[in-house]
Amino acid sequence: MVRWRKVVGAVAAALAVGSFTVAAPTAPAAASDITPFVVGGTRAAQGEFPFMVRLSMGCGGALYSPRLVLTAAHCVNGTGTNTSITATLGAVDLQSSSRIQVRSNYVLRAPGYNGNGDDWALIRLATPVTSLATLPIATTTAYNSGTFTIAGWGAAREGGPQQRYLLKATVPFVADSTCDSMYGGDVIVGEEICAGYTAGGVDTCQGDSGGPMFRRDASNAWIQVGITSWGNGCARPNFPGVYTEVSTFASAIRSAATSLGG
Repeated sequence: MVRWRKVVGAVAAALAVGSFTVAAPTAPAAASDITPFVVGGTRAAQGEFPFMVRLSMGCGGALYSPRLVLTAAHCVNGTGTNTSITATLGAVDLQSSSRIQVRSNYVLRAPGYNGNGDDWALIRLATPVTSLATLPIATTTAYNSGTFTIAGWGAAREGGPQQRYLLKATVPFVADSTCDSMYGGDVIVGEEICAGYTAGGVDTCQGDSGGPMFRRDASNAWIQVGITSWGNGCARPNFPGVYTEVSTFASAIRSAATSLGG
C-alpha cells in the first residue's frame, strides 16, 4: 500500500513539482502497480483557484495567509529554518511570465508528527504574497460532506512529464466507516477524511501531497476541508483518496500560524 502521495527519490529531484492526476475510467491496475495509468482532467481557468501553490520539493499546498502555505507534514523534513523551498503561485500556466515565485524561510511541521496522522505543516514565505486570495480552513465538521474539489498540476503517468496547466476535478465524500473498511482499518478516523468514487476513475495521486481538498461554504466561498495525504495507488476501485481532516487540526494550525507571524 502506498501510504504517502508524494514523488520520491530521483523522480522528485527531476520533477521538483506537485503532481496531480485525474484518472480515466479504464480497467483497474494490477495490485502490484504503484500507480495505474492516469490521464486528463479539466483545465482550470486563470484565477479560478488563486490560492493554489506548487512546491519545489514535489508537493502541493494552499495559501493560508499572505506569508504561509498549508501543506502536508510528510512533505517536509521537520521544523526549523528552511530556505530551500520555492513556492510557485498565481498562474494556471506554470510557464506564464506572470507566475509568482517565492522562497521559504521557515517550516513548522505538526507537533508530534511521527509518520502516522497529524499530517499538516506550514511553510513561511520570505516575502508575503498580497495579490492573491487565501483559502480559509474549516473549523468545524459542518463541511465534511458532499462533493469536494481537488486541483493541481501533474503527470499523465508516474514518472512522466508534468502538466503545464492547472487541472481540476470533483470527488464525493466517503463515510469514515466505509473508507476504514476499504483500507482494512488503516484510516485514522477522526483525523482523516476520505473522498472518491467506489468505481475509481478520479483521484489525487503521487506528488499531489499537501494540496487542498475544498468546497463551497454557506456563503458560497471556498473553504479547505482536507489536505492530500495518502491512498492505495491512484483512482483504484474501492480505494478512495485519504486526506487530513483540516477541522480536527484547525486550532493547532491557527496557533502555529500565529507563532509564525500570521
